[in-house]
Amino acid sequence: MTDRSPRDRELRRYETILDSLDDAVYAVRPDGTIAYVNDRYAEMKGVSREELIGTDIYDWVTEEAAEKAREVRREIEAGERAAGAVEYEFLTADGDRFPVEMRFNRLVDGEIEDGADGDRASELDRVGVIRDVRERKRREEELRENNERLEEFASIVSHDLRNPLNVAQGRLDLAREEHDSEHLDAVADAHERMATLIDDLLTLARDGEGTEETERVPLREFAETCWAGVETGSASLRVETDRAISADRSRLRQLFENLLRNSVEHADEDVTVTVGDLDGGFYVADDGPGIPPDDRERVFETGYSTSDGGTGFGLEIVATVAEAHGWDVRVTDAADGGARFEFTGVDVLE
Repeated sequence: MTDRSPRDRELRRYETILDSLDDAVYAVRPDGTIAYVNDRYAEMKGVSREELIGTDIYDWVTEEAAEKAREVRREIEAGERAAGAVEYEFLTADGDRFPVEMRFNRLVDGEIEDGADGDRASELDRVGVIRDVRERKRREEELRENNERLEEFASIVSHDLRNPLNVAQGRLDLAREEHDSEHLDAVADAHERMATLIDDLLTLARDGEGTEETERVPLREFAETCWAGVETGSASLRVETDRAISADRSRLRQLFENLLRNSVEHADEDVTVTVGDLDGGFYVADDGPGIPPDDRERVFETGYSTSDGGTGFGLEIVATVAEAHGWDVRVTDAADGGARFEFTGVDVLE
């Protein structure tokens, strides 16, 4: 190493770094021959680096992959894009194929040094990085299958559960016309709980991916509208904000109604719920019994509920809606000792 020039030693250090990467790296000369590949590239291809250097890059790929790369190169040369990104089937020396993502750039006056003597080698035309995306594709396929199962589940819930529930509710109304019994009230309560559970499950199954269209939502007016849509009894609402945020109104309604319902169900009848400003967001708090610190990480988990009548999905829906908007949510103590749900990372509008 002491006999090499500082430039050569610097290049060797860069090569060591590139060889430590999990992604394949290559460099190609203007004539299409390979000037450099790192160890990962050779490993993915299934041959030695020496067998690759100096050969035509397109000798090692399928015609389909070559055409995709040429098309992107034409777009770069025409100034339509600054860099290239292509997904294609990587071809190994043994003929196996697997999905990869390739990103590459053209170089201007790019040169490399060849060997320890520091002689100038030919210019480079482009360099690229290739990532094995088999694991990502597998996860995407699993997600697609899960979404299909969720959609099928939502369909079953909508039709196969709602229909018999509607029949049961109709029969209950007829029974009440003939009899007056506290047992029928218990049946009605059970029906109402089943209907709420179905609604919550449908919300999670169909609305768990993302937001549709966002719009300007004034929080004061919106919170009051949501309050009117929830059975609140003698509870009261206090709104201490006049700001507006950008949100999917339909999904934001799910968030607010579940929070308001949660406060009313878990506190005294005269609970007060407050909606107010936060730096970069808003909060919803109450003056109820609060949530113990040890339980605050669990409240958003499926099925978590401290109420006998709760479905255990309400706060999970809250977390799902927040995540769909890209917001952060946390639970802390309210000023009056109750629970306070804070939402930050919100797009607050003037």
